[in-house]
Amino acid sequence: MAGQIPQRFIDDLLARVDVVEVVGERVKLKKAGRNYSGLCPFHQEKTPSFTVSADKQFYHCFGCGAHGNALRFLMEYDKLRFPEAVEQLAGRLGLEVPREGADDPRAQARERKRKEGVNLLELSASFFRERLKMPEGQGAREYLARRGLSPEVQQTFGVGYAPDGWEALKRHLTERGVGEAVQVEYGLLVHREESGRTYDRFRDRVMFPIRDIKGRTIGFGGRVLGDAKPKYLNSPETPVFHKGRELYGLYEARQADHRLERVVIVEGYMDVVALAQFGIRNAVATLGTSTSEEHLTRLFRMVSEVVFCFDGDRAGRQAAARALETVLPLMIDGRQARFLFLPEGEDPDTLVRREGAEAFQDRITCASPLSEFLFDQAAAGRDLARIEDRERYASQVLAALAKLPEGVLKSLMLSELSRRTGVEASSFATLLARSHQAAPEPAAVPGELAPMGEAADEMPEAPPLGERAPPARRSGSLSLAARALQLLVHEPELVTQLPEADDWCPEEDPDGRLCREVICLLRAGRYRSAQVLLAHFHGTPEGERLAALARRELLIPRPARGAELEGLVSHFLRHRQRRSPQEEIDTLLAREKAGERLSREEKQRLMVLLTELHR
Repeated sequence: MAGQIPQRFIDDLLARVDVVEVVGERVKLKKAGRNYSGLCPFHQEKTPSFTVSADKQFYHCFGCGAHGNALRFLMEYDKLRFPEAVEQLAGRLGLEVPREGADDPRAQARERKRKEGVNLLELSASFFRERLKMPEGQGAREYLARRGLSPEVQQTFGVGYAPDGWEALKRHLTERGVGEAVQVEYGLLVHREESGRTYDRFRDRVMFPIRDIKGRTIGFGGRVLGDAKPKYLNSPETPVFHKGRELYGLYEARQADHRLERVVIVEGYMDVVALAQFGIRNAVATLGTSTSEEHLTRLFRMVSEVVFCFDGDRAGRQAAARALETVLPLMIDGRQARFLFLPEGEDPDTLVRREGAEAFQDRITCASPLSEFLFDQAAAGRDLARIEDRERYASQVLAALAKLPEGVLKSLMLSELSRRTGVEASSFATLLARSHQAAPEPAAVPGELAPMGEAADEMPEAPPLGERAPPARRSGSLSLAARALQLLVHEPELVTQLPEADDWCPEEDPDGRLCREVICLLRAGRYRSAQVLLAHFHGTPEGERLAALARRELLIPRPARGAELEGLVSHFLRHRQRRSPQEEIDTLLAREKAGERLSREEKQRLMVLLTELHR
């Protein structure tokens, strides 16, 4: 009979797993402040009352009272006995479950091995950090200084140094009772079978600890100081480190901002650390692999937007194409993906140092939406004036759209494909439906639930954009600010007729403030169509407002739309001049008090008004 599972193993297991991931694989969760919410899987409800806390690592339903940790959830949801739930959680981490009992020598051996492995990687990380401070770490410190990394950033990311010796770490760990076999198993030593010799895997390298979502060291990345190859070296696969699953910098990004909404995926850990040095704390990096579906699934449970950052060369474009293929099936409504291509010869590290943080943030903000990148990629090298090329272009886009989940984004992209090719959107929808019928039924994903607020058997197929039920705001008359915004949504090229300054937009009207943001994006992103503009705001309240204005028929004839917009701008400018300084001050102060961040021009305007008022 198997012995009892040690309590210390259970405690260690719960510290390593993330309850948000465990629950999120079975329940559709949406970020709600610092927590996540969704429909309770333990009772029928239409309004979400089920919450999962990433900080406290428990779930709770305010409706039926169900609560507990990751183990409890597996027991209740998957109907598992306690040992089976422990086995399942341990399997996620590649761990073998130990058993206590004097009559089980194998269990005793496993427990001894586990004890040897506990805190081994943390002990190694501490060793590397200490060596960085010593005389032997002088070269590493000079390298980090040349890269402009402050002591604070080095401390945040736990940067260290692996000495230039064959057995420095090996001696350090062996003296503390850690066996060589465990050091090999956790990727710290290399074992040569032909000679039987073991030696340190990382030598004369700047060391970057790779941490799990709980902040525990699970592996290392090392950057060589000299000309040795490879330049970057990561830990191999171990019982706790799986490179196709982990992301460098994710723990640090969440520590910097618990309300994280956007993540930028870069190529390497030096890019992550360099961006953090400039205050950009939401970057993560894959570890020697392409971005996997598992990477993105984890990220989308935490954030609503992912920005892929690639070099602008051919290899970067090819990597972006692979990322597009991976992300398409995950793009349910409410999620966004963008593609940022850097100038050739630049990487995030060099570019942020040359341009500064604000310019790099602007690049992130204006990164191409998934839709724009998809259309551009399909059009590359094709003459769309030729019917044959247009057919191949449409076929490539349709093949990609077939991978998209049903929703608003898919409908918008079908409409945009129709506009670009001159083929009715209904024809494309029919072709897509036929391709789905011809394809074999995909296997059901265990635990896949309907979006919040809808039962799975009640979900209708998403109708084309023009057939969707209009929002409530559509029925009433539009404000003047909304009319200006509607003109820009229907005719983005009208932005070229607007004054250089956008201070004509009425600040007290939400549509006026949204108008400013749209103008900024139209000028910076040079979007060619309303559909791409809407895709930029996809999944946000602003996107819903813009989509409502796009669906609303614009009765003004096309030749008169430019004059209409100019007339609206003139009206707003005249009104602004008639406003008293106190009214303008009150408006700006109210926005600032409400937590809204004023632009630089608005702050300058407020200072001028206050100065004039107190003269």
